[in-house]
Amino acid sequence: MKNLQIELDQHRAQHLYRRRRISEGPQQPEMVIDGRAVLNFCSNDYLGLANHEKVKQAFIAGVKKYGAGSGAAHLVNGHCRAHHALEEELAEFTGYPRALLFSTGYMANLGLAQALVGKGDSVLEDRLNHASLIDGGLLSGARFTRYAHNDVNQLEQKLAGARGEALVLSDGVFSMDGDLANLAAIAPLCRKHQAWLMVDDAHGFGVLGEHGKGCLEHFQLSQNEVPIYMATLGKALGTSGAFIAGSDALIETLIQKARPYIYTTATPPAIAEATRASLQVIQAQPEMRAQLNDNIAYFKRCAEHIAITLGDSQTAIQPIIIGEAERAVAISERLLEQGLLVTAIRPPTVPKGTARLRVTLSATHTRTQIEQLIEALSATVQVD
Repeated sequence: MKNLQIELDQHRAQHLYRRRRISEGPQQPEMVIDGRAVLNFCSNDYLGLANHEKVKQAFIAGVKKYGAGSGAAHLVNGHCRAHHALEEELAEFTGYPRALLFSTGYMANLGLAQALVGKGDSVLEDRLNHASLIDGGLLSGARFTRYAHNDVNQLEQKLAGARGEALVLSDGVFSMDGDLANLAAIAPLCRKHQAWLMVDDAHGFGVLGEHGKGCLEHFQLSQNEVPIYMATLGKALGTSGAFIAGSDALIETLIQKARPYIYTTATPPAIAEATRASLQVIQAQPEMRAQLNDNIAYFKRCAEHIAITLGDSQTAIQPIIIGEAERAVAISERLLEQGLLVTAIRPPTVPKGTARLRVTLSATHTRTQIEQLIEALSATVQVD
């Protein structure tokens, strides 16, 4: 039996050790974490809906109507009217015939790959895909291969040699870099090779596109061009869970074959009610997306002014590549001492030598708060 403590000590010595921080109160720019008041620049609550009054009231009303828990899996007796209504509203919003709720995005990605492909088939993935997509491909049993980040030519070469059913899995917005998949080129390539294309739009849904419909709207792609669409509900929508949208046959296949769906207790109905309210808010208040985009542009201008190099991102995810994990952790800690919470992202989440500060912006950040971050980055990153 191996000594777990030795492995943990080695992890700590390599500056890769992670620990949980304890927050008090709701998600918002000003938080109390580990007993300290901080400005939060690491949340995925891009529109501030996690603490939106209409969303909270819908959650409370959902608890009063349905109770605290769902009691069972969707296929037993855990699928309630709130879940069903949310699925119908997500399908209508995204433009797909149907949508299916999952308890987490991780489960959705595992379930999709396992249900569609297996031994004798092929899964092809961008090298910088989220861990859930990587794990889904590996656990499917299909032949697994990765192509260089956003390298459409290499993807085409690999598709030409794919065997059986071919499934291409890609993030829409890459969660650690904030850049977008080249879906305008990937989608027709998959159609040419008769391959399934599934886009994980966890960080695009609710914020990209004129109406917040995500990467497909951003690239003006149809549902036929991207037959499988997945997005999470715990980021821009501020609640929890995920969904996959697609054809009626796809959704029925997932209901019958996706093990994480079949064998998991359904999320509480109150979460579905809160998410329905979130969907209403993002459609009724486009000014929230406009404010987020203004904040992104302002941060980028300010960073350029102090000569801080950002990644190639136009989204709310703005990485500052530091390099070595030790240095990234040290800068993050110095920022925290100044009351700014900016997470250091290290391997294996990102490739070795690309440890970074992952700044995430929200529609609820003020310009004054962004300026405080810029001032601290100027003093901390540059001096370091």
